Amino acid sequence: MLVDRFIPKPYTQKVDVAQVRHRAPSNIALVKYWGKKEGQLPMNPSISFTLTHSYTETVIEIAPRTDFTTSFQIDFYFDETPKDNFLPKIETFFTRIRNYLPFLRDYYFIVRTHNSFPHSSGIASSASGMAALAMCLMKIERLFSPEMSELYFYEKASFLARLGSGSACRSITGSVVIWGEHPAVADSSDFYGVPIGDVHEVFDTYQDAILLIDKGQKPVSSSMGHRLMQGHPYAEARFVQARQHIAQLKDILREGDLLAFTSLVESEALSLHAMMMTSDPYYLLMRPNTLAAIEQIWYYRMSTQVPVCFTLDAGANIHLLYPHSYHKEVENFIEQTLRKYCQDGEVIHDQVGS
Repeated sequence: MLVDRFIPKPYTQKVDVAQVRHRAPSNIALVKYWGKKEGQLPMNPSISFTLTHSYTETVIEIAPRTDFTTSFQIDFYFDETPKDNFLPKIETFFTRIRNYLPFLRDYYFIVRTHNSFPHSSGIASSASGMAALAMCLMKIERLFSPEMSELYFYEKASFLARLGSGSACRSITGSVVIWGEHPAVADSSDFYGVPIGDVHEVFDTYQDAILLIDKGQKPVSSSMGHRLMQGHPYAEARFVQARQHIAQLKDILREGDLLAFTSLVESEALSLHAMMMTSDPYYLLMRPNTLAAIEQIWYYRMSTQVPVCFTLDAGANIHLLYPHSYHKEVENFIEQTLRKYCQDGEVIHDQVGS
């Protein structure tokens, strides 16, 4: 099997103690992944922009293990505060990947992590968090096997990140990443994310203003939403649509067609939420201010011809996407029209990065 190549050969170096650090960005999907198979494999491929300022920074220290009463020996800190309630998630992740990183059983891990963005901000912290953790672990493995190639390093990091959080596999590289096998993209894979080259320069600095419409806890988690795609009456049609959109978006990104980009990205966002509204049980994650802001975005684009568009993750908050050349105009639009729809008037300004 393909995944067997990520089971390492005997390590060539010994490591006593080490400290590694990595900063992994979040990402925003343009073509959405919704519904997964066993093993964190996607029911349809997805494409995302890698962000710049919304990231998780993680530091891992290792030393020889002293306590063998549990499967792993881990201490976890978030913003320098012990977070024992997060340990089960780390331990589950370590259990999933232990065959691929055999050193996990032999060391004591101190994990310290920090997000650049606030909790419940509509930014996928699981994506950046698991990507940062996976990259740190791969930096440790490279100490044991310094001969590993760069390609293997990044593919395995993405492979491991996926086992923690599906979308995390798109936060290993940038700036445009596809996850999921698709004939339009050579070497694309269900097992890890692959960067897409040949992207028009207009997308190199594309802006993402995140409108924090609702910072509260979602009534239905993304994990539950993925499960509800099993047996969904419109699931197969949605998967076909997503695959068609992947092929179209690849051409759009190459050509820099902003009109087509706007149409496809907004269609994807609304299709994602349509799946939620037609699942069993059905549910709504958009809020009244989400819809009000969307209508204002449509009116602004129609009246000014500024190529601004929106996308949504599985929540109420809006990602406002636009070219950097329209930065001043759109910032004025946000201040004058959109900020009032945001909880506490909060907006996070970000952009596509590597």
